[in-house]
This record gives sequence, C-alpha cells and structure tokens, in this order.
Amino acid sequence: MKSHTSGLQFTPRTPKAWAHTLLVTNKLCLPLHKRILSSVELLPSSPKADKRAHHNALERKRRDHIKDSFHSLRDSVPSLQGEKASRAQILDKATEYIQYMRRKNHTHQQDIDDLKRQNALLEQQVRALEKARSSAQLQTNYSSSDSSLYTNAKGSTISAFDGGSDSSSESEPEEPQSRKKLRMEAS
Repeated sequence: MKSHTSGLQFTPRTPKAWAHTLLVTNKLCLPLHKRILSSVELLPSSPKADKRAHHNALERKRRDHIKDSFHSLRDSVPSLQGEKASRAQILDKATEYIQYMRRKNHTHQQDIDDLKRQNALLEQQVRALEKARSSAQLQTNYSSSDSSLYTNAKGSTISAFDGGSDSSSESEPEEPQSRKKLRMEAS
C-alpha cells in the first residue's frame, strides 16, 4: 500500500526542508509569519533555532507595536485622522500640532493670569466699598441718634446751635467731600 505524500519523493533532512514539507502537506492557511512560527515549533529543537525563533517573534512584536503607535499618533492629529500617511508625514504633522497646542495653552494661561489679576483687583474694590459703606452707616447712625444735628439744604449736617446758616466755615471741610475722597482713593 502506497502512502500519499503530496508529490514529494524525498525525505527532508534539513530544518528548512522539513518546514517546507510540513507546509505543503498540511496546506496551512495561516499568514506567512504564523506559518513559519508554527512550522518552527514543529521542528526538532536546537538551541540556535529556538533562540532565532524567539528573537524573530520579539522583533515582530516590537514592529507591530511601533506600527500601532504610529497609527494611534496619526489618529490623534486632527489633520491626519483617517488618512494614509507615511511615518515622516505623521511625525511632521504631530510636531506642528504639538507646537500649535503649546502656543494655544500659553495664550490660555495668559488669559487665566489676567483674569486672576482682575479678580483680585475687583475683590479689593469690593472690600473698600464695603468698608466705606459700613463707615457711612455708622455716620448715619451717629447722626440720627444725636438730636442736636440736622441736615441743611445742601445735605450737610449742621448743629442745632449753628443758627441755621447755609454757609460753612473755611476751616472745617464738609462731610460728603471727605467721603468722596475715600471713594476715589479706593478705586
């Protein structure tokens, strides 16, 4: 009884010939690098062959990782999303995009710093206005509790003992003017 060996009339003696015979007889439908790996695994092992196979597998894994990284980088750059581009183009466009984003971030940071300074000034003004308002309220409370003080037509306070004249002496400044100065100093 004859055995069928797929047309081969010799017995392979080298590892390469052995792998080729396995590929032809088994008609594996794997990608080339997997066919080679699976055929290498079936070969009688030698230390050099094992080392080479392991090195090749690691190198293939490294190349696949680099390829995936470039695809990921390409998809991260808005001007290249979904397009085919060489590695050099991907790196150039990624560099341009990084520089653009750095400039944009710098501008935003300047805006943030300006707004912080504005906010601090506004808070300072609010505190000054609150202080002026509380001192004005104290002045109003003091004026209303003192029955001997009245307001004349100009809006300034006068004493009941003043005789009711609308004139004020040159040596004593009127109250509203000094309050106005406070507001100007605060702003």
